[in-house]
Amino acid sequence: MDWPNKGLLETIGMELPIIQAPMAGPVFADMVVAVSEAGGLGSLPCATMTAELARSELARIRERTSRPINVNFFCHDQPADEPGRDIAWRRALEPYYREFGLDPQAPYVSSSRNPFDDEFCGLVEEFRPEVVSFHFGLPSRPLLERVKSTGAKVLSSATTVNEARWLELNGCDAIIAQGFEAGGHRGSFLAADMATQVGTFALVPQVVDAVRVPVIAAGGIADARGIVAALALGASAVQIGTAYLFTPEARLATPHRQALRDERAEETALTNVFSGRPARGILNRVMRELGPMSSDAPSFPLAGGALAPLRAATEKSGSGEFMSLWSGQAARLCRELPAGELTRQLAADAQGLLARMGEQRK
Repeated sequence: MDWPNKGLLETIGMELPIIQAPMAGPVFADMVVAVSEAGGLGSLPCATMTAELARSELARIRERTSRPINVNFFCHDQPADEPGRDIAWRRALEPYYREFGLDPQAPYVSSSRNPFDDEFCGLVEEFRPEVVSFHFGLPSRPLLERVKSTGAKVLSSATTVNEARWLELNGCDAIIAQGFEAGGHRGSFLAADMATQVGTFALVPQVVDAVRVPVIAAGGIADARGIVAALALGASAVQIGTAYLFTPEARLATPHRQALRDERAEETALTNVFSGRPARGILNRVMRELGPMSSDAPSFPLAGGALAPLRAATEKSGSGEFMSLWSGQAARLCRELPAGELTRQLAADAQGLLARMGEQRK
Protein backbone atom coordinates (compact mmCIF):
# COMPACT_ATOMS: atom_id res chain seq x y z
CA MET A 1 0.00 0.00 0.00
CA ASP A 2 1.14 3.53 -0.74
CA TRP A 3 0.85 6.07 2.08
CA PRO A 4 1.41 9.84 2.06
CA ASN A 5 4.18 9.85 4.69
CA LYS A 6 6.27 6.68 4.52
CA GLY A 7 9.42 7.71 6.37
CA LEU A 8 8.36 6.49 9.79
CA LEU A 9 6.97 3.25 8.38
CA GLU A 10 10.21 2.48 6.59
CA THR A 11 12.32 3.41 9.61
CA ILE A 12 10.39 1.11 11.96
CA GLY A 13 9.52 -1.59 9.43
CA MET A 14 5.74 -1.20 9.64
CA GLU A 15 3.52 -1.79 6.63
CA LEU A 16 0.52 0.22 7.86
CA PRO A 17 0.47 3.63 9.60
CA ILE A 18 -1.51 2.24 12.53
CA ILE A 19 -0.16 1.92 16.06
CA GLN A 20 -2.26 0.10 18.64
CA ALA A 21 -2.23 2.25 21.76
CA PRO A 22 -0.48 0.67 24.76
CA MET A 23 -3.45 0.50 27.15
CA ALA A 24 -2.32 -0.81 30.52
CA GLY A 25 -4.69 -3.47 31.82
CA PRO A 26 -6.53 -4.67 28.70
CA VAL A 27 -3.53 -5.32 26.43
CA PHE A 28 -1.33 -8.40 26.55
CA ALA A 29 0.79 -10.40 24.11
CA ASP A 30 -2.08 -11.76 22.02
CA MET A 31 -3.25 -8.30 20.92
CA VAL A 32 0.29 -7.08 20.28
CA VAL A 33 1.04 -10.07 18.07
CA ALA A 34 -2.24 -9.76 16.14
CA VAL A 35 -1.67 -6.09 15.33
CA SER A 36 1.98 -6.48 14.36
CA GLU A 37 1.27 -9.54 12.23
CA ALA A 38 -1.41 -7.51 10.43
CA GLY A 39 1.21 -4.91 9.48
CA GLY A 40 0.60 -2.32 12.17
CA LEU A 41 2.61 -1.74 15.34
CA GLY A 42 1.45 -3.70 18.37
CA SER A 43 2.26 -2.10 21.73
CA LEU A 44 2.81 -3.84 25.06
CA PRO A 45 2.02 -1.62 28.07
CA CYS A 46 4.22 -2.39 31.08
CA ALA A 47 3.10 0.24 33.61
CA THR A 48 0.83 -2.16 35.52
CA MET A 49 3.12 -5.18 35.09
CA THR A 50 5.92 -6.49 37.23
CA ALA A 51 9.20 -7.02 35.44
CA GLU A 52 8.58 -10.76 35.63
CA LEU A 53 5.20 -10.50 33.92
CA ALA A 54 6.58 -8.13 31.28
CA ARG A 55 9.39 -10.60 30.55
CA SER A 56 6.87 -13.43 30.16
CA GLU A 57 4.69 -11.40 27.78
CA LEU A 58 7.68 -10.25 25.72
CA ALA A 59 8.89 -13.83 25.42
CA ARG A 60 5.45 -14.86 24.14
CA ILE A 61 5.47 -12.01 21.63
CA ARG A 62 8.94 -12.82 20.30
CA GLU A 63 7.98 -16.48 19.94
CA ARG A 64 4.94 -15.60 17.82
CA THR A 65 6.07 -12.74 15.61
CA SER A 66 9.25 -11.32 14.12
CA ARG A 67 7.45 -8.11 13.14
CA PRO A 68 8.27 -4.79 14.86
CA ILE A 69 6.76 -4.18 18.29
CA ASN A 70 6.50 -1.27 20.71
CA VAL A 71 7.04 -1.60 24.45
CA ASN A 72 5.58 1.20 26.55
CA PHE A 73 6.49 2.51 29.99
CA PHE A 74 5.40 5.27 32.34
CA CYS A 75 8.19 7.53 33.57
CA HIS A 76 6.61 9.39 36.47
CA ASP A 77 8.18 10.08 39.86
CA GLN A 78 6.78 8.11 42.77
CA PRO A 79 5.06 10.54 45.17
CA ALA A 80 5.98 11.06 48.79
CA ASP A 81 3.55 9.98 51.49
CA GLU A 82 0.59 12.35 51.83
CA PRO A 83 -1.11 11.45 55.13
CA GLY A 84 -3.35 14.51 55.04
CA ARG A 85 -4.72 13.77 51.58
CA ASP A 86 -5.08 10.10 52.43
CA ILE A 87 -7.28 11.03 55.40
CA ALA A 88 -9.34 13.41 53.25
CA TRP A 89 -9.74 10.74 50.55
CA ARG A 90 -10.87 8.14 53.08
CA ARG A 91 -13.38 10.64 54.43
CA ALA A 92 -14.73 11.32 50.93
CA LEU A 93 -15.14 7.59 50.26
CA GLU A 94 -16.53 6.67 53.69
CA PRO A 95 -20.24 6.95 52.73
CA TYR A 96 -19.70 4.46 49.91
CA TYR A 97 -17.85 2.06 52.19
CA ARG A 98 -20.74 2.13 54.64
CA GLU A 99 -23.32 1.75 51.83
CA PHE A 100 -21.71 -1.51 50.73
CA GLY A 101 -20.94 -2.84 54.20
CA LEU A 102 -17.21 -2.17 54.16
CA ASP A 103 -15.04 -0.94 57.02
CA PRO A 104 -13.87 2.57 56.06
CA GLN A 105 -10.83 2.24 58.33
CA ALA A 106 -9.69 -1.13 57.00
CA PRO A 107 -6.24 -1.12 55.39
CA TYR A 108 -6.07 -1.49 51.62
CA VAL A 109 -3.35 -2.29 49.14
CA SER A 110 -1.87 0.90 47.74
CA SER A 111 -2.45 1.41 44.02
CA SER A 112 0.71 1.40 41.97
CA ARG A 113 2.03 2.07 38.50
CA ASN A 114 5.61 1.04 37.94
CA PRO A 115 7.85 3.75 36.42
CA PHE A 116 10.63 2.90 34.00
CA ASP A 117 13.72 1.86 35.96
CA ASP A 118 16.93 -0.15 35.71
CA GLU A 119 15.07 -3.48 35.77
CA PHE A 120 12.70 -2.49 32.97
CA CYS A 121 15.62 -1.08 31.01
CA GLY A 122 17.28 -4.47 31.32
CA LEU A 123 14.24 -6.01 29.61
CA VAL A 124 14.62 -3.57 26.73
CA GLU A 125 18.25 -4.56 26.39
CA GLU A 126 17.32 -8.24 26.54
CA PHE A 127 14.42 -8.25 24.04
CA ARG A 128 15.47 -5.27 21.90
CA PRO A 129 12.04 -4.09 20.74
CA GLU A 130 12.06 -1.97 17.61
CA VAL A 131 10.20 0.83 19.39
CA VAL A 132 10.13 1.95 23.03
CA SER A 133 7.53 4.54 23.98
CA PHE A 134 7.00 6.55 27.13
CA HIS A 135 4.14 8.37 28.83
CA PHE A 136 4.65 11.44 31.06
CA GLY A 137 7.84 12.65 29.43
CA LEU A 138 11.08 10.70 29.22
CA PRO A 139 13.20 8.76 31.71
CA SER A 140 16.54 9.97 33.04
CA ARG A 141 19.27 10.59 30.49
CA PRO A 142 21.35 7.50 31.47
CA LEU A 143 18.32 5.20 31.08
CA LEU A 144 17.31 6.86 27.81
CA GLU A 145 20.82 6.44 26.40
CA ARG A 146 20.74 2.75 27.29
CA VAL A 147 17.43 2.39 25.43
CA LYS A 148 18.74 4.19 22.36
CA SER A 149 21.91 2.09 22.36
CA THR A 150 19.77 -0.99 21.62
CA GLY A 151 18.71 0.59 18.32
CA ALA A 152 15.13 1.17 19.46
CA LYS A 153 13.27 4.19 18.15
CA VAL A 154 12.00 6.30 21.05
CA LEU A 155 8.48 7.74 21.11
CA SER A 156 6.66 9.77 23.74
CA SER A 157 3.36 11.61 24.09
CA ALA A 158 2.94 15.37 23.88
CA THR A 159 -0.29 17.16 24.70
CA THR A 160 1.02 20.63 23.80
CA VAL A 161 3.44 22.12 21.29
CA ASN A 162 5.84 22.98 24.11
CA GLU A 163 5.90 19.35 25.24
CA ALA A 164 6.55 18.26 21.65
CA ARG A 165 9.50 20.64 21.34
CA TRP A 166 10.90 19.40 24.66
CA LEU A 167 10.63 15.78 23.56
CA GLU A 168 12.43 16.46 20.30
CA LEU A 169 15.18 18.39 22.08
CA ASN A 170 15.65 15.53 24.53
CA GLY A 171 16.02 12.75 22.00
CA CYS A 172 12.63 11.51 20.78
CA ASP A 173 12.67 9.94 17.33
CA ALA A 174 8.93 10.56 16.83
CA ILE A 175 6.24 12.31 18.83
CA ILE A 176 2.72 11.17 19.62
CA ALA A 177 0.47 14.24 19.51
CA GLN A 178 -2.21 13.26 22.02
CA GLY A 179 -5.34 15.32 21.56
CA PHE A 180 -7.88 16.12 24.24
CA GLU A 181 -10.25 13.45 22.84
CA ALA A 182 -7.98 10.54 23.77
CA GLY A 183 -9.05 7.95 26.31
CA GLY A 184 -7.02 6.94 29.34
CA HIS A 185 -4.29 8.97 30.97
CA ARG A 186 -3.17 12.27 29.55
CA GLY A 187 0.52 12.20 28.67
CA SER A 188 1.01 15.71 30.07
CA PHE A 189 4.28 16.42 31.85
CA LEU A 190 4.83 20.17 31.38
CA ALA A 191 1.18 21.25 31.20
CA ALA A 192 -0.97 20.99 34.32
CA ASP A 193 -4.07 22.98 33.32
CA MET A 194 -6.45 20.58 31.58
CA ALA A 195 -8.74 23.46 30.60
CA THR A 196 -6.17 24.63 28.05
CA GLN A 197 -5.59 21.24 26.39
CA VAL A 198 -6.04 21.08 22.61
CA GLY A 199 -8.02 18.70 20.40
CA THR A 200 -6.24 16.27 18.09
CA PHE A 201 -6.94 18.00 14.79
CA ALA A 202 -5.79 21.37 16.11
CA LEU A 203 -2.75 19.93 17.88
CA VAL A 204 -1.35 17.71 15.11
CA PRO A 205 -0.58 20.38 12.46
CA GLN A 206 0.89 22.69 15.09
CA VAL A 207 3.22 19.95 16.31
CA VAL A 208 4.10 19.03 12.71
CA ASP A 209 5.09 22.66 12.11
CA ALA A 210 7.07 22.88 15.37
CA VAL A 211 9.31 19.78 15.14
CA ARG A 212 11.41 18.00 12.55
CA VAL A 213 10.77 14.43 13.68
CA PRO A 214 7.72 12.41 12.54
CA VAL A 215 4.42 13.02 14.32
CA ILE A 216 1.84 10.38 15.26
CA ALA A 217 -1.76 11.53 15.78
CA ALA A 218 -3.71 10.16 18.76
CA GLY A 219 -7.14 10.89 20.19
CA GLY A 220 -10.62 10.44 18.74
CA ILE A 221 -9.43 8.39 15.75
CA ALA A 222 -11.45 5.20 15.21
CA ASP A 223 -12.21 4.92 11.51
CA ALA A 224 -10.84 5.69 8.04
CA ARG A 225 -12.00 9.30 8.12
CA GLY A 226 -9.91 10.03 11.19
CA ILE A 227 -6.88 8.27 9.76
CA VAL A 228 -7.06 10.16 6.46
CA ALA A 229 -7.63 13.48 8.23
CA ALA A 230 -4.60 12.92 10.46
CA LEU A 231 -2.40 12.03 7.48
CA ALA A 232 -3.65 15.09 5.60
CA LEU A 233 -2.58 17.27 8.54
CA GLY A 234 0.96 15.93 8.31
CA ALA A 235 0.93 12.97 10.69
CA SER A 236 3.07 10.01 9.64
CA ALA A 237 0.82 7.52 11.46
CA VAL A 238 -2.04 7.30 13.92
CA GLN A 239 -2.24 5.71 17.34
CA ILE A 240 -5.62 4.12 18.05
CA GLY A 241 -6.79 2.97 21.45
CA THR A 242 -10.51 2.78 22.13
CA ALA A 243 -11.27 0.88 18.91
CA TYR A 244 -9.03 -1.94 20.13
CA LEU A 245 -11.03 -2.21 23.36
CA PHE A 246 -13.84 -3.66 21.23
CA THR A 247 -11.68 -6.59 20.12
CA PRO A 248 -11.90 -10.04 21.72
CA GLU A 249 -8.20 -9.76 22.60
CA ALA A 250 -8.92 -6.86 24.99
CA ARG A 251 -9.07 -8.16 28.56
CA LEU A 252 -11.83 -5.99 29.93
CA ALA A 253 -14.09 -6.40 32.93
CA THR A 254 -17.64 -7.16 31.81
CA PRO A 255 -19.04 -3.79 33.06
CA HIS A 256 -16.35 -1.93 31.10
CA ARG A 257 -17.11 -3.78 27.88
CA GLN A 258 -20.83 -3.21 28.38
CA ALA A 259 -20.34 0.51 29.04
CA LEU A 260 -18.42 0.86 25.77
CA ARG A 261 -21.35 -0.68 23.90
CA ASP A 262 -23.93 1.43 25.71
CA GLU A 263 -25.24 4.85 24.69
CA ARG A 264 -23.54 6.37 27.73
CA ALA A 265 -20.19 5.81 26.00
CA GLU A 266 -20.85 9.23 24.47
CA GLU A 267 -20.48 10.76 27.96
CA THR A 268 -16.80 10.85 28.84
CA ALA A 269 -14.84 13.20 31.06
CA LEU A 270 -11.36 13.71 32.40
CA THR A 271 -11.08 12.46 35.95
CA ASN A 272 -8.39 12.00 38.58
CA VAL A 273 -10.41 9.94 41.06
CA PHE A 274 -9.11 6.56 39.88
CA SER A 275 -5.38 7.28 39.87
CA GLY A 276 -4.69 10.84 40.95
CA ARG A 277 -3.87 11.98 37.41
CA PRO A 278 -6.23 13.21 34.66
CA ALA A 279 -7.53 10.41 32.46
CA ARG A 280 -10.56 10.18 30.17
CA GLY A 281 -13.26 7.64 30.89
CA ILE A 282 -16.99 7.03 30.64
CA LEU A 283 -18.91 8.88 33.33
CA ASN A 284 -20.08 6.76 36.24
CA ARG A 285 -21.36 7.33 39.74
CA VAL A 286 -18.09 7.97 41.55
CA MET A 287 -16.95 10.40 38.85
CA ARG A 288 -20.20 12.33 38.98
CA GLU A 289 -20.42 12.49 42.77
CA LEU A 290 -16.76 13.08 43.70
CA GLY A 291 -15.43 14.92 40.68
CA PRO A 292 -14.76 14.22 38.01
CA MET A 293 -11.67 16.14 39.20
CA SER A 294 -11.26 15.99 42.97
CA SER A 295 -8.78 17.99 45.05
CA ASP A 296 -8.97 15.25 47.68
CA ALA A 297 -7.60 12.52 45.40
CA PRO A 298 -4.03 11.56 46.38
CA SER A 299 -1.23 12.07 43.89
CA PHE A 300 -0.70 9.65 41.02
CA PRO A 301 -0.78 6.69 41.27
CA LEU A 302 -2.05 6.43 44.85
CA ALA A 303 -5.73 7.38 44.51
CA GLY A 304 -6.86 4.00 43.19
CA GLY A 305 -5.99 1.94 46.27
CA ALA A 306 -8.94 3.15 48.34
CA LEU A 307 -11.33 2.58 45.43
CA ALA A 308 -10.29 -1.05 44.93
CA PRO A 309 -12.52 -2.46 47.74
CA LEU A 310 -15.51 -0.56 46.33
CA ARG A 311 -14.86 -1.94 42.87
CA ALA A 312 -14.57 -5.47 44.25
CA ALA A 313 -17.80 -5.10 46.20
CA THR A 314 -19.84 -3.77 43.27
CA GLU A 315 -18.33 -5.44 40.19
CA LYS A 316 -19.67 -8.84 41.27
CA SER A 317 -23.19 -7.54 40.64
CA GLY A 318 -22.24 -6.22 37.20
CA SER A 319 -21.73 -2.64 38.29
CA GLY A 320 -19.08 -0.40 36.77
CA GLU A 321 -19.89 2.57 38.99
CA PHE A 322 -16.61 2.35 40.94
CA MET A 323 -14.16 1.26 38.24
CA SER A 324 -12.24 3.20 35.63
CA LEU A 325 -14.07 2.88 32.31
CA TRP A 326 -11.36 4.34 30.11
CA SER A 327 -12.56 5.46 26.70
CA GLY A 328 -11.90 8.18 24.18
CA GLN A 329 -14.57 10.33 22.57
CA ALA A 330 -15.08 8.17 19.47
CA ALA A 331 -16.45 4.94 20.96
CA ARG A 332 -19.58 5.13 18.82
CA LEU A 333 -17.40 4.81 15.70
CA CYS A 334 -15.87 1.50 16.78
CA ARG A 335 -16.57 -1.99 15.45
CA GLU A 336 -16.26 -5.38 17.10
CA LEU A 337 -13.57 -7.22 15.13
CA PRO A 338 -10.50 -9.26 16.07
CA ALA A 339 -7.45 -7.02 16.50
CA GLY A 340 -5.66 -8.20 13.36
CA GLU A 341 -8.75 -7.92 11.21
CA LEU A 342 -9.53 -4.48 12.65
CA THR A 343 -6.02 -3.28 11.77
CA ARG A 344 -6.27 -4.50 8.18
CA GLN A 345 -9.81 -3.17 7.76
CA LEU A 346 -8.93 0.29 9.07
CA ALA A 347 -6.01 0.45 6.65
CA ALA A 348 -8.05 -0.82 3.70
CA ASP A 349 -10.85 1.65 4.44
CA ALA A 350 -8.35 4.50 4.67
CA GLN A 351 -6.73 3.45 1.38
CA GLY A 352 -10.13 3.33 -0.27
CA LEU A 353 -11.02 6.78 1.00
CA LEU A 354 -7.68 8.20 -0.17
CA ALA A 355 -8.26 6.67 -3.61
CA ARG A 356 -11.76 8.13 -3.90
CA MET A 357 -10.49 11.55 -2.85
CA GLY A 358 -7.76 11.30 -5.46
CA GLU A 359 -10.28 10.48 -8.16
CA GLN A 360 -12.44 13.43 -7.15
CA ARG A 361 -9.50 15.81 -7.53
CA LYS A 362 -8.86 14.70 -11.13
